[in-house]
Amino acid sequence: MTTLTCPAPAKLNLFLHVIGRRADGYHLLQTLFRFIDLNDTLYFTLREDGEVHRINALEGVPPEQDLCVRAARLLQQQTGCKLGVDIELEKRIPMGGGLGGGSSDAATTLLALNRLWYLGLSRERLMQMGLSLGADVPVFVFGENAFAEGVGEQLQAYPLSDTWYVVLCPPVHVPTVKIFTHPELTRNTISMTMRALPKGHDSDLWQLGNDLQAVACKLYPEVAEHLAWLARFAPVLMTGSGACVFAGFATEAEAQAVLQQLPQGMRGFVARGLQQHPLKDFAVTEAV
Repeated sequence: MTTLTCPAPAKLNLFLHVIGRRADGYHLLQTLFRFIDLNDTLYFTLREDGEVHRINALEGVPPEQDLCVRAARLLQQQTGCKLGVDIELEKRIPMGGGLGGGSSDAATTLLALNRLWYLGLSRERLMQMGLSLGADVPVFVFGENAFAEGVGEQLQAYPLSDTWYVVLCPPVHVPTVKIFTHPELTRNTISMTMRALPKGHDSDLWQLGNDLQAVACKLYPEVAEHLAWLARFAPVLMTGSGACVFAGFATEAEAQAVLQQLPQGMRGFVARGLQQHPLKDFAVTEAV
């Protein structure tokens, strides 16, 4: 029995601007993705019969809606592959938190099955497929911290300093669609080049802000409460469309010291910023 065990890391958005909207309704973004060392773990066991199954239950996510299952079936459709897979998902990344867990799981599925099924697709081809599953999927296939434009698929690698993050998880599930369709969302932030990003400590980037944050705070006061508490210690920002918020620190000790002061009723964790995705060196062919 052939089984691959693969990580799927979470991400933070170190800033997030909405600079326009396409005719098809998709929003044009500029953001900076940072991988962190909180990850889901996926187990892929080869099947010879072409069946694709998620073999463990996941609360609130029926198998047919699971991005891992959809990613596997997309690969089958695009390549004509007759092999199948059993997928077991060990979930650690909070859902509805803006940490990209579902997208990361889908990307890891594409990378893992490309190897398990001997498909030989390039990373670029897998990124194209990933975009049809979700705007955040391509960066996880890309494998490096990145400045992103378009709907999130135009990526340029961006080096970041070593940083430890305190990430707080408000007890709300924020639907991305609800934030992006809100009438008060600002959609006309001025576009900027990667060269114009602030140099220095990564926290300087957070001064650029997250255009989704004001709407999330209005709809979910818990997000605003968590931002206010963490802002006592360092500059803070919400990641993605929420609900999670974060601050950065130079050392693990500093981050842990803040986390230990967390009031009862608040949840959070400390995570280290990664220089690249743990599957960045996963062997994929360079031929399309």
